Amino acid sequence: MSVDVGDRAGTREWLGLAVLLLPTALLFLAMTVLFLATPHIAADLRPTSDQLLWVNDVYGFVMAGLLVAMGTVGDRVGRRRVLLFGAATFGVASVLAAFAPNAELLIGARALMGVGAAAVMPSTLSLVSTMFRDARQRATAIGLWAASVSVGVAVGPLVGGLLLESFWWGAALLIGVPVMALVVVVAPLSVPEYRAPGTGLPDLASVLLSMAALLPFVYGIKDFSKSGLSVTSVVTVVVGVVFAVLFARRQLRLDNPLLDVRLFANRTFSGALGVFLLSAIALGGIYLLFTQYLQLVAGLSPLAAGLWILPAALALVAVSTLSPILARRVRPAYVVAGGAVLSIAGYVVLTQVDSVGGLPLLITGFYLLYPGIAPTMALTTTLVITAAPPEKAGAASAVNTTASDLGVSLGIALMGSIGTAVYHAAMPGDVPAEAADSLSGALAAAEGLSSDAARALVEPARAAFTSGLNIAAVVAAALVAGAALLALSVLRRVPPTAAPVVEREDVAIVNA
Repeated sequence: MSVDVGDRAGTREWLGLAVLLLPTALLFLAMTVLFLATPHIAADLRPTSDQLLWVNDVYGFVMAGLLVAMGTVGDRVGRRRVLLFGAATFGVASVLAAFAPNAELLIGARALMGVGAAAVMPSTLSLVSTMFRDARQRATAIGLWAASVSVGVAVGPLVGGLLLESFWWGAALLIGVPVMALVVVVAPLSVPEYRAPGTGLPDLASVLLSMAALLPFVYGIKDFSKSGLSVTSVVTVVVGVVFAVLFARRQLRLDNPLLDVRLFANRTFSGALGVFLLSAIALGGIYLLFTQYLQLVAGLSPLAAGLWILPAALALVAVSTLSPILARRVRPAYVVAGGAVLSIAGYVVLTQVDSVGGLPLLITGFYLLYPGIAPTMALTTTLVITAAPPEKAGAASAVNTTASDLGVSLGIALMGSIGTAVYHAAMPGDVPAEAADSLSGALAAAEGLSSDAARALVEPARAAFTSGLNIAAVVAAALVAGAALLALSVLRRVPPTAAPVVEREDVAIVNA
């Protein structure tokens, strides 16, 4: 398979890209925008503690579980058609969630938002690969797509904080309505339809098996990130793995599989996913600890914390845009490794942060590591998409997005567990049980104490939390170093994107 590098995109395609970037950023913003609204929801709807967790988690849970199925459905029935379905579903569900009168309906609406997001996400990325046939333009477009993901994650708390200053918690959910309405109106005019030739409807059994594999696995990982190792987390992960094996065996027997698992035999495809997954694990956990430090240790308001994150998000956009341009002259593996070195430097800086006056070092470290992941996000995503045949771009996009979601969830589970273990070990044995459990518990326990007693309780708790951040940063640096080595060993033969097409045939996989 080769791409005609002379088939350059015009104004309509770049306008279409702008239309696709808006919902991409929005969908990831929707994963974090409710973080700050949670206390307001709790006061208004009076949910149980389990219900409150599901309000935040069910969106990403359903989205991750349906991505592969929706990506392949888009390949079969039309990517733009699935995009429009997802946008309409997300918009309607957002209205239902914003005006939900109780926790049960809010959870149901958030789940429906996840269905819409699962339809939109792989459609946006696969449509980008369809619209931009020229290798250079496609790399730039995918770099911007990857940047929009991180911008959505980064500005979610900031947007939530701004809205909550003036409106009720439902306003944080309504921001998706005008964006999705714009997509429904403008996408048919600016985004071309694509449907894989010669394919019928997806195999229903494969769709069910993919959901049976992903939903329990994602649930188990998310449960582990919150509650630690438990029977529930172990059993659900095992169930997911069993169904994943059954899913893979069925795909190998089908002439037209839902997901061609032979794609993973391609070194470029699997290597790029591995690099991306390791980097996402490192960033996902550290991002959580970083935001907690800003609020619980440094004492910043949620809005102030969001403002500190914003410059790093803007730097990530800039690096994501420049990385594909650099990859025209330098092999992508070297660009990815260079970004990884920058991230490693940032993680090393975080190992030196302390609980007293550590904010400047914390910000410096984050401003290094966050843009440092941009080449990985932009270039490995490009490699994953170009390693798959055009008719399987939707499925490849879904696998890429699933790796991102699983990476972040695994990172929260791993780094959260490390931080908790270090916190427990560092806390004195004579503190209240609430304070020994977490830093937020220590802050709550200190509220009713005198200033001296509160200081005696809070200062060791903040120091223990910071020690956990330091150790987690060491682990994150090691993971990113592993990602850099993997890129240099597996992806080093991938030439710059400016190389002649005949030299880039190893990037594509032949449809077996």
